[in-house]
Amino acid sequence: MDSVNKTLYIPLYGKAFVSRKGIILKDTKAEEIWEKEGFPLKGKSKSKWLAYYMGMRSAVFDRWLIQKMEEFPEAAVLHLGCGMDSRIERVGLRGHRWYDVDFPEVIKQREAYFREQGDYRMLRADIRQDGWLAEIPGGSAIVILEGVSMYLKIEEMKHFLENLCAHFERVYLLTDCYTLFAAKASRFKNPINDVGVTQVYGLDDPQILTGEGLSFVREHEITPRDLIGQLQGMERSIFQKVYAGKIAGKMYRLYEYRK
Repeated sequence: MDSVNKTLYIPLYGKAFVSRKGIILKDTKAEEIWEKEGFPLKGKSKSKWLAYYMGMRSAVFDRWLIQKMEEFPEAAVLHLGCGMDSRIERVGLRGHRWYDVDFPEVIKQREAYFREQGDYRMLRADIRQDGWLAEIPGGSAIVILEGVSMYLKIEEMKHFLENLCAHFERVYLLTDCYTLFAAKASRFKNPINDVGVTQVYGLDDPQILTGEGLSFVREHEITPRDLIGQLQGMERSIFQKVYAGKIAGKMYRLYEYRK
């Protein structure tokens, strides 16, 4: 795997960590994969604070996805840049067609733990390229883009979104994004540096990604109070100040779009 693909180890560790502690997110599959694979992480990429953050981020995406699946029962679910995430098991199909999409080398590794069956498929694709959507019927799509946008240039991100909107009549999208400040700072101080990544991208204005029928809906909270409340004592206080306060807001955003 290249360095960008190796970043999937970081959220996987975070989900396994909080699941073992019995807080924020229940993910026995992440626990299983982490224990068996023993991916090499070091430094900040394996800190408990980042693990809490990764667990909360995934929990927020799960909540949003469940709500949208209930609102739009006919829509397909696209989990792009799925890595080794077991969202399909945490959320369940709920009568939807579900596509987990990632690079071929990631899906190959993923196939050791997940099997296609029924309406669940795993697709090998680079979402920056044209053509991969041809394998998915049109109509409506609920799209999860977690931990992906920061590795795409703005032009690549906009091209991907144009393809998405051209293929589907209706799109419901949730994506996290770095700010421009965070992207610059990440060259020197970011847990992803521990797996060799130094170049990432950000945006400050969510409207930059609108167009081709895609409109900005609203910003979401990545670290909701009820999830922070599951931490104990000083950990709760420290996390609230460092990872969920104004400083964190200057680094990281969560945006919802729709067509």
